[in-house]
Amino acid sequence: MILTYRSATPGDLKSLVSLLSNDPLGSQREDVSIPLNEGYISAFNAINADPNNELLVVELEGALVGMLQLTFIPYLTHVGGWRCLIEGVRVHEDFRGRGFGEQMFEYAIKQAKEKGCHLVQLTSDKQRPDAIRFYEKLGFKATHQGLKLVL
Repeated sequence: MILTYRSATPGDLKSLVSLLSNDPLGSQREDVSIPLNEGYISAFNAINADPNNELLVVELEGALVGMLQLTFIPYLTHVGGWRCLIEGVRVHEDFRGRGFGEQMFEYAIKQAKEKGCHLVQLTSDKQRPDAIRFYEKLGFKATHQGLKLVL
């Protein structure tokens, strides 16, 4: 089955927030109330205005299969190389286990290569062991220690 990818629109936000909230961690931190929390609208507008960010909707025959955000980051290291950060990856629960996650990553990696990136990186919460195994299966390696400071 062939997935299609497109840039998210404001009309997608309610569905995307619902997708983000549909897991144990997301259900604790996302706000699915309507009207949509203004924070989501502000974030969408900032992402949409930034040429180095892509918020993608993934569809199969018009049905929402998943989403992901690609952020292209220039660095002085690696001779001024570019990296692609993959975040906010979700596959709708009705479509899990069908290989769509792999297809989404193949697409994301292809986009990164086309933009001239030398590296694709991501983070995953340690409370998501299945996701970490999935990323490792795709060839990602835990080469660095990631640290975060909640503000």
